[in-house]
Order: sequence, then structure tokens, then C-alpha cells
Amino acid sequence: MTPVDIAKMTPREKLDLIGELWDSLTDADVALTKAQEAELARRMATFDADTESAIPWVDVKRERVERTR
Repeated sequence: MTPVDIAKMTPREKLDLIGELWDSLTDADVALTKAQEAELARRMATFDADTESAIPWVDVKRERVERTR
């Protein structure tokens, strides 16, 4: 795919391509830095133990996709 091909794509097609590219990466491809790992650990420690109020990632992602349509 050339830059010209991408320029002809609709915004929806570009978003779909971004999603496909992201999904093709492995955890090793997007490894966190030590600083990011520390920040993630700090944030995880602040979560309430009440998981009833948490929203599953699949629901958040689905809602976001629906908003962009």
C-alpha cells in the first residue's frame, strides 16, 4: 500500500487499518519502559477492590467503535 492509496481511503477505512495494524502487534512489540511499568503499578494500586464498578475493556472498545461510525 502506498501513501497515495492511503490518501484515497475514507476515515473509516483508515481507522480499520489502524486497528488491524495494532492487533497485529505482540506484547513484545509494545513493551513498556521501566517508567511506564512503575506508573502502571502505581495506578493499579489505587483501584478499589470493588470490581462491580469496573467496565470491561471489550465494552469500552465497542462503545468507542460505535461512536466513530
